Amino acid sequence: MSTNQVLMGYRRENKRVGIRNYVLILPVDDLSNASCEAVARQVPHTLALPHSYGRLQYGKDLELHFRTMIGVGSNPNVAAVIVIGIEPNWTKVIADGIAKTGKPVASFSIERNGDLKTIEQASWKAKEFVQWATEIQREPIEWKDLIVSIKCGESDTTTGLGSCPTVGVAVDDLVDSGAIVLFGETSELTGGEHLIANRMATPELRDRFLAMYSDYVSEIQSQGVDLFGSQPTQGNIAGGLTTIEEKALGNIEKTGTKQVVGVLEPAQAPEGPGLHFMDSSSAAAEFITLMAAAGAVIHFFPTGQGNIVGNPIVPVVKITANPITASTMSEHIDVDVTGLLSREITLAQAGEKLEEMMERTIQGRLTAAEALGHREFVMTKLYRSA
Repeated sequence: MSTNQVLMGYRRENKRVGIRNYVLILPVDDLSNASCEAVARQVPHTLALPHSYGRLQYGKDLELHFRTMIGVGSNPNVAAVIVIGIEPNWTKVIADGIAKTGKPVASFSIERNGDLKTIEQASWKAKEFVQWATEIQREPIEWKDLIVSIKCGESDTTTGLGSCPTVGVAVDDLVDSGAIVLFGETSELTGGEHLIANRMATPELRDRFLAMYSDYVSEIQSQGVDLFGSQPTQGNIAGGLTTIEEKALGNIEKTGTKQVVGVLEPAQAPEGPGLHFMDSSSAAAEFITLMAAAGAVIHFFPTGQGNIVGNPIVPVVKITANPITASTMSEHIDVDVTGLLSREITLAQAGEKLEEMMERTIQGRLTAAEALGHREFVMTKLYRSA
């Protein structure tokens, strides 16, 4: 990948690189949302992330909750974190996990303190963190420093023909440059799962991927449901996709052509450069939240019918090849590659357009989702609560 200017980002204490510089107010549980949002109102340059879970979870579900909370707080786009929980024990687990990155973290529990005292104490610390964070300077970074995630949404026939192949070009270039790229959407690989399995770097990774895929599909089938209408979605069907297999083949186009070198649990951070698969939901907001927890600092989102999802800490770059969507939902689109289908540009040129927008986003340009205030943050929950 080439650039006419030096890329600039925030190099964190653990040497990982971010492209945004947030101070988070992170609730451990749903009961702590109000306190976190009160602190964010009191200290406007902070960002609260309210969510629905964190009480009476257990087993792998609790492990995923901790991994997601710690991962989001550890994300390189985050400079410092205030953690607030109702009870001290789980609050400490999350704060200690984030603190391993070396970034500033403070934790507060509401029990035996109440909301008002907690909000006061946390607000003082948040102000301190914000002033500290504003003095952090961007410094030169390289493509290989980046973790990028990819997911498509509201797909149609133009997605597999245009926007997903465009992302595939950028993915191959990023992998060749030494970056980390994350993909997933386990159920939406159905009918094309063998194509991903055949790209696994080792037999062990192939077996691990196929086991994850089989478990996911078996769980769906165990409910005795027909996914038609959910997979493909109503939007997919309106856009001309009639089967999950058609959807999967377009979806896979965005993964490029490189070997897959990692197979990850949900919200698990990758190790080493290259293309990594994560076992994950295909729901857009859940998916990007898991990718944020794994360390992604920018997300590519090809769309056909038009999906408006964003994320609080990860800039989401929207790409479309659908001329109707580019016209009627232009405020949501960052990269218009409709010229691919009208044969006005080549696939290589479309890839260059996306890479140029990625560079501008790294340098500080807000994506459409950021400018419009889309901050969808949705946790993945495995079981019902105890």
